Amino acid sequence: MAFPSTSGKKWNEVRVTSGIPRADQGFTALHLVQPPDGGVPRVVADLVAAQTAAGLRVVVGCPPGSTLAPAAARAGADVLTWAATREPGRSLPGEVRAAARLLDAVRPDVLHAHSAKAGLAGRLAARGRVPTVFQPHAWSFEAVGGALAGAARGWERWAARWSDRIVCVSEAERATGVRAGVRAEFRVVRNGVDTAHFTPHAPPDAGEEQSPLAGLGPGGLDLDAGPGTGPAPVVVCVGRLCRQKGQDVLLRAWEAVAREVRGARLVLVGDGPDAVSLRAAAPPSVLFAGPVADTARWYRAADLVVLPSRWEGMALSPLEAMACARPVVLTDVDGARESLPPGHADACLVPAEDSAALAAAVVALLRDPRARAELGRRAHDHVRSTFDVRRTAAALAGIYREVAGAPHPERREPIAQ
Repeated sequence: MAFPSTSGKKWNEVRVTSGIPRADQGFTALHLVQPPDGGVPRVVADLVAAQTAAGLRVVVGCPPGSTLAPAAARAGADVLTWAATREPGRSLPGEVRAAARLLDAVRPDVLHAHSAKAGLAGRLAARGRVPTVFQPHAWSFEAVGGALAGAARGWERWAARWSDRIVCVSEAERATGVRAGVRAEFRVVRNGVDTAHFTPHAPPDAGEEQSPLAGLGPGGLDLDAGPGTGPAPVVVCVGRLCRQKGQDVLLRAWEAVAREVRGARLVLVGDGPDAVSLRAAAPPSVLFAGPVADTARWYRAADLVVLPSRWEGMALSPLEAMACARPVVLTDVDGARESLPPGHADACLVPAEDSAALAAAVVALLRDPRARAELGRRAHDHVRSTFDVRRTAAALAGIYREVAGAPHPERREPIAQ
């Protein structure tokens, strides 16, 4: 099929592989990304790898030091520095100008802005002159309260005029936006994971995989629960250490878990602004692994993976854990139900911020290894059939074709200078 030009390029007939236009025909997607760490860069890294593998020319603009930059470069994307902070503030005008300079330099056929800050600066920079896809990865107004939440809702409603499509990772996230008054052309494209990397066992060419638990703590992690009891169960939580991910709720729940399940260990994988306060509140049975380059080894070392988020669009780490055939316990926030296999909600889903319910669910599964094994097996099959990142990339390619071919009204403002 032919892609109409939106950037002054000469267009040829485009060959498509897995729904993605070939790079040698000139179609360019610019991913503008902030934050620099956590789940969003992992989502984008997997997406970029799938897009470049299928032939799309991909350019990534992200902050210096982002975990995304090396991953995107390894995948074959061009990586450009976009110095942007997480929060709006006095730096915003400069960030908008920097985003406009990226648009001028790259001349993309589609701008794909990820998360709140990139969505703010990117849409202000493009203002409808470049076909624009915005992906909130959880709405900004869920992260704040009071007047700030009202201002964030107002911005999202206003900026929808410069969003050719808003891509939500779950039906629940889309519904949250609609309830907030965001009127836009929505598309739901669920997160995907690299099912060749996130597997129950290490790939054969990786050699024998040593458990990351062996190097954690003084002399390693003691996993002996006591005489005659077998190895102690290990619960892993992967996520940025921040209020959104709810590790403070998990620590409150862990007091009950540790009393009920002898020798149980909790490992928090990640870093973030709440690291100091969480470490101060954690008992000796909780260990902090810090940020890691490859979370797959941690999922495979876990008996159970928990993510007690306060809000999400659709969290990535539960999908990665399930791809590794590990059972999960999640809070009932946007995207959680949609990520689980049918019939798993009763055992695996608890209300947000309910530490008692969280503890009860964790204890029940730690006491039932057969249930964990069956849940993990079904979760693995579910993710492989439904959440492979190549499906995500193909669906987004269809959206790129839609917006590249759509006329852009003259009423839209010129790119910011």
